Amino acid sequence: MGASYQPLDPHNHHKPSSKNPPCFVSKPVCALLACGFVSLALLHLLCCSPAGAQRPAFSPLLQYINNTYYSVSSVPGGDEGCNYSEGRWVWSPGYARRYNATECNVKESHDCLRNGRPDTGYLDWRWQPAGGCPLPAFDAGAFLSAVRGKHVAFIGDSMARNQAQSLVCLLGAAFPSRLVYRDADQRKHNFWRYAFPAHGVTVSFYWNPFIVKAMGKSEDESVRENHVHLDTPGDGWGADADTIDVAVLGASHWLLNGAIYYNGSEVIGAHNAPAELNYTGVGYAWPLKMAYRTAVERLSSSRPRTVVLATFSPAHFEGRPSDSPTACTKMEPYEEGEKELDWICRELRDIVYDEAEAARARSAGGGATTRVEVLDVTKLAAMRPDGHPSVYMHRDPFAHGVPERMYSDCLHFCLPGPVDTFNEILLQILRRKRR
Repeated sequence: MGASYQPLDPHNHHKPSSKNPPCFVSKPVCALLACGFVSLALLHLLCCSPAGAQRPAFSPLLQYINNTYYSVSSVPGGDEGCNYSEGRWVWSPGYARRYNATECNVKESHDCLRNGRPDTGYLDWRWQPAGGCPLPAFDAGAFLSAVRGKHVAFIGDSMARNQAQSLVCLLGAAFPSRLVYRDADQRKHNFWRYAFPAHGVTVSFYWNPFIVKAMGKSEDESVRENHVHLDTPGDGWGADADTIDVAVLGASHWLLNGAIYYNGSEVIGAHNAPAELNYTGVGYAWPLKMAYRTAVERLSSSRPRTVVLATFSPAHFEGRPSDSPTACTKMEPYEEGEKELDWICRELRDIVYDEAEAARARSAGGGATTRVEVLDVTKLAAMRPDGHPSVYMHRDPFAHGVPERMYSDCLHFCLPGPVDTFNEILLQILRRKRR
């Protein structure tokens, strides 16, 4: 790599000056005017504005006011007309600075500030849904109240883990928590559970990148293939399924990579398997549908339960190799229309919607009380190439100069970061009344 490459600029973490109007008076006067304006705006918000006209605000104080003011019945998202999957990222200084990732024990490679990422502009954006629907900032008390006495389980791949760790951090920043269980190998973060005793809530993560039972590479990187049983739930969460009240399922990336697929002991086909094995190609779409179907059926119950299917969160390697330090160095979100969603992202998102609809149809009129919802994060995630750890998945990556090759994480999100928005939307799904 040429010597002209520069690491992320620690000073370039503000909104571009072209979008900030200049101040034509002295800075102290500007500050006084700004304080007066904010005070008047707060007074108007508290005294005069109807609930439906308020919006998540640009300061922690206004975020608190919004979260306190909205009642469960008035939160849009309890309204079918509010679509959180469409929208844009808007500049909101400090919005995502909500917790210390080191204190809540996230995977080290996602703790970007600890690892020395110098720019922090990725923490200064919030998701504004289309159509004027407000998306309130995450309210830990409201979330724990919505799932009081329940077991919330994230089941799936490393993006499901990314969201699960985000939730534990968001909740733990406001309420005491206790680590109930964690992998013996603490570097993996593959199986863990936290308790929030004040509300009787537990939050678990089950590493199961195909959702259903899988053996091979997903358990041991030295193994060449994955062997996936599409008719059998994953061992860990399958055994605990009857204890799970809210399940968030997230998988896609490993199915794109491929596996050998089974029904019982019979091989029914493969995707991206070695040619010499001569298995029938089945692609990735059909196995993904079957995996979700098996999982939803295992989680269907005669008692109330919510199953949330999360859509695909795209990577942003942008055609560069994963071992390039320049793989993802963009420092702002994409604007609307700047980059089209890839067809494969649209297809994977459609599969989730189709399976959710099919699950509802299967349970219609049968007395089942399992509620199936979709957490559509594809577009909002696709627009955040700036939110990944990049080379800051490693501690102080440029301490000894700029290497020719260094792995960049352009898939997962820094914590705190854009993935926290996934849980803001999840909260609105859980607060929505059952239909």
